[in-house]
Amino acid sequence: MQATPFQPIVPEKIAASVIRQIELLILRGVLRPGDRLPPERELAGQLEVSRPSLREALADLQQRGLLTSRRGSGVFVADVLGSAFSDALIGLFATNEEALFDTIAFRRDIESIAAARAARLGSDADLAVMQRVYGRMVEAHEGRKGEQEADLDAAFHMAIIEAGHNIIMLHMMRSMYDLFRRGVFYNRQVMFDQHTTRRALLDQHGAINAAIQARNAEGAQAAVAAHLNYVEQALAEHMRAERNEAVASARLKQENRR
Repeated sequence: MQATPFQPIVPEKIAASVIRQIELLILRGVLRPGDRLPPERELAGQLEVSRPSLREALADLQQRGLLTSRRGSGVFVADVLGSAFSDALIGLFATNEEALFDTIAFRRDIESIAAARAARLGSDADLAVMQRVYGRMVEAHEGRKGEQEADLDAAFHMAIIEAGHNIIMLHMMRSMYDLFRRGVFYNRQVMFDQHTTRRALLDQHGAINAAIQARNAEGAQAAVAAHLNYVEQALAEHMRAERNEAVASARLKQENRR
């Protein structure tokens, strides 16, 4: 019999189809680390599969570290992000001024590209998510909720990344935003403790959102760059003020001893 490039078609097991669907939801960022899956009966109904087939799929995904089971709580998406950096290096980042400003420069480069991608490639649903997050930022600002504003700042930037539909950029930046939330690179409250700074940040996010909603790729790219230039300048001024305060405090202590 002559050899051919064709192979017999083998029917796929139901569990394999379930596995593939959940894998894609995790890969595309729809299911995020910590998200809880629906209860077994409900999920089987949504997928229209038997519960034994679903259990087989979930067991495979748990064995490979994509899902994790918590007794009495259910099945969750595992912390698949991890970190791009070792704990030792993260410790150095947290105490190094050069790392801080290199991080801002990196974000300016990557997020400017992401904003342009979002304006060009984002779906109407992507832009609706972005608009909703921005609306919540406005509400938090008006309610003077600085910590909530800081959280929504990260969520807004992540929505831009998601709207660009590049899965490598998505997971890389999610890992970095986790470090931002933990205050590894700088204390986020530094940027949200003064009303004038908070108002400027809100206006900048408004400009980014408006450009993306208008599908203006160049405008979105410029708005992100302007925003992160402002962040860089504000942090530099804050650090300079802290150094000046330390010197002034030392002078005052010395003066009191005279």
